[in-house]
Amino acid sequence: MSTRTATRVEIRDCAKTYPGGARALLRTSIVVEPGEVLALLGPSGCGKTTLLRVVAGLVSPDAGGRVRFNDDDVTERPIETRGVGMVFQHYALFPQMTVEANIGYGLRVRGVPAADMRRRVGELVDLVRLEGLEQRRPAQLSGGQKQRVALARAVALEPRVLLLDEPLTALDAKLKVALREELADLLRRLSITAIHVTHDQEEAMAIADRLAVMRAGAIVQVGAAEALYRDPADPFVAEFLGRVNRVVRSAEDAAAGIVRIGPAAVPCPPALAAQRELLVRPEDIGLRPAPPGSAEAATVLQRVFLGDRLHLRVQAEGQAPMLVDVPSHAAHAVGDRVVLAIDPARLMRASP
Repeated sequence: MSTRTATRVEIRDCAKTYPGGARALLRTSIVVEPGEVLALLGPSGCGKTTLLRVVAGLVSPDAGGRVRFNDDDVTERPIETRGVGMVFQHYALFPQMTVEANIGYGLRVRGVPAADMRRRVGELVDLVRLEGLEQRRPAQLSGGQKQRVALARAVALEPRVLLLDEPLTALDAKLKVALREELADLLRRLSITAIHVTHDQEEAMAIADRLAVMRAGAIVQVGAAEALYRDPADPFVAEFLGRVNRVVRSAEDAAAGIVRIGPAAVPCPPALAAQRELLVRPEDIGLRPAPPGSAEAATVLQRVFLGDRLHLRVQAEGQAPMLVDVPSHAAHAVGDRVVLAIDPARLMRASP
């Protein structure tokens, strides 16, 4: 396998405005460190695929934007000379070719000697665990096997950067969960700098070292998945990376430095003292049965069994119905009176 040093990708002041004035990407700067897997994450139309295509050389940035691979400015280079590999959501395999022919296609086009090509293809077949399938054609493969062939083909030419555009979208939900862990493992073993576009937050969290959450053509926040999930800089990031409840505070509660949910109150963290609304995730709310006649009780409105957890909708006085996740063995039922408990350290800001 290659011993090439991993590539640092620098995207500097890149924007994209199409004829007619449509702005697909606002001025954006970000660095992908050597060997890092960065996920561009956001809803459809947020600019993530445009940014990926700018890195690939499929789209030219507006004047002033630059793309560098290490110290090499590749802004003006076409895709075929940039040294990028791409994996698409539908894989684009050649249906008439075998697995080994698909993987070795680029090597053959480049004129790589047959012995070297066989060695390289063999190494990649082993790497992506396709031993015994070398002579099969795409129609004889599962969705996961096709994905591994596409990945092997993309890295066969030892690209400087690997670009993945929604590579798991075409798979069913169960297979997608299994393969995102396998893809994460493959990318680590390849030790290649990769940019992965997805709208699926769980996929991004499972695969990437860092996430860049995008909205309306701009990057809102960049960081490790856990940091963004627990300390979002913007309510959009909090809501996109998982479900949240909004907790409304009265002026009196804000002045008193407390957060009230029904009659119960907890101290408000000083950093959130000015916030009239706060966010809290469903898994960060605790429940216990309310004592008979308790004035602090809330009511369970809905109960949904999800296998590993119960998803409850609970009504507390003075708040909109709140979502609460508890272990699946919990006995809470619709109509039960419960007491809510929130750790103040789990509260998050609802405005920048």
